[in-house]
Amino acid sequence: MAVVFSKQDSYRLVHISDCHLVSEPEGWFCGVQPYHQLELLLSQLQSNQPDAVLLTGDLTQDHSLASYQLITQLFSDWSCPVFYLPGNHDDLELMQQAFASTPFCADTELSLGDWRLCLLNSKGPTPAGYFDTTRQQKLQQQLLSYPFDSAVWLFCHHHISPMGSFIDEHIQLDAAALWQIIGSDRRIKGFAHGHCHYAYAKIQQGIHLVGCPASSVQFLLTPDYQPVAARPGYIEWIFNASANADTAVRWQFLEG
Repeated sequence: MAVVFSKQDSYRLVHISDCHLVSEPEGWFCGVQPYHQLELLLSQLQSNQPDAVLLTGDLTQDHSLASYQLITQLFSDWSCPVFYLPGNHDDLELMQQAFASTPFCADTELSLGDWRLCLLNSKGPTPAGYFDTTRQQKLQQQLLSYPFDSAVWLFCHHHISPMGSFIDEHIQLDAAALWQIIGSDRRIKGFAHGHCHYAYAKIQQGIHLVGCPASSVQFLLTPDYQPVAARPGYIEWIFNASANADTAVRWQFLEG
């Protein structure tokens, strides 16, 4: 079921990914304390909250309920809805248990004026992405329900285009099927993801591809695994209510 946002000229969203929290606030991951990384990021946003927050997976590193509960504590005073998706490190049942109350929202569709944002679950049995026929059919059914003049943006954890680095070992294995769906529907304008711990934007086959930096550590685009301890990153999105506006959607990569 879609969450329909009230009518306004534009909508501001904050996109956060790959938090990799552990059960203790003082715990470490690849040279950073991920809880304090996320705390720093959110502290700079709380006084000017967006219309919604999107969390696109790998919120935990140690697969613990306590790590998710730390996230609920950090968002306890927030008033805007917080949507979430599982990454390969996540346990969806634990996420749903920890995120059972506001401001968290389990819905996977957002209606923002002319825009429809679809949040796709790509978690599978391995670190790679999975989007099997059941998930493909669900997405196609969603698309059929949208007005013909709407515009669509997809959000997911896993990437669907090779990065040219070690992370491609864990790419979306059903990327070809996703590309087929995307290519058959002109309303789909873009696809954004986490997983790569790397900020980028490009156009491929007429579709905007946008990678969200991590709130924990960033990855170098190298053949081997090389994490870089840095300030937490995120994306600020602006969706114009009119998808036909000169700048219908824009994004900005930011550091906390």
